[in-house]
Amino acid sequence: MCNRYTPPALQDIEREWAVGRPNPLRWWDEVLFPRGTGPFIRRAREAASYERELVAGQWGLIPWFAKEPKLKYPTNNARSEELADKASYKHPWARGQRCIIPASDFDEPNWETGRNVWWRFKRVDGALWSLAGLWNTWTDKATGEVHESYTMLTINSDQHPLMKRMHKPDSKAPADAQDKRSVIPIEAGDVDTWLAGTVAQASRLLQLAPLELFDAGPIQPG
Repeated sequence: MCNRYTPPALQDIEREWAVGRPNPLRWWDEVLFPRGTGPFIRRAREAASYERELVAGQWGLIPWFAKEPKLKYPTNNARSEELADKASYKHPWARGQRCIIPASDFDEPNWETGRNVWWRFKRVDGALWSLAGLWNTWTDKATGEVHESYTMLTINSDQHPLMKRMHKPDSKAPADAQDKRSVIPIEAGDVDTWLAGTVAQASRLLQLAPLELFDAGPIQPG
């Protein structure tokens, strides 16, 4: 799972994902942690034809049945294997409420030394990450306030040569059944399919990224 990442600057998002101007100046956190405010890109809700739109919302999806926007349990990550069945995510998944989460980099904990050493993950080609997500719009019945929110999708990475090294090992589980998790990058040529394709088409994009895509290593102090 991922609990910390860096969103790009507004102009970089506009250029990389062609969301176009005019976009209102949006505020989001410089570094994202769960329940922070971050940008995401989705299929435009009000457009007559296919367009992309940039939205800012809470990193932690607020499901339709929530009583308040600040949940008592984490929803910033969603297991892709459970999207069709889990109550918090099955409706956004079935309705095609998929989004791209733009990131300059993301961080994961490595415990190979016996303690937590944070690693930073960038793309080796210098491009920005397009991470797979789901979004939802939730309205507070008491106040009428509208809240946008999103979750970052993850996939099992027990067999991935790099991502299986992240996160604290479970001493009770065998090495090949740790359920280590990885984010799911969407390549540039697949973004439109992810945002506007069918559930079946989107499902085929739920894959681990190849090792050669990553520029990763321990975060250097200072």
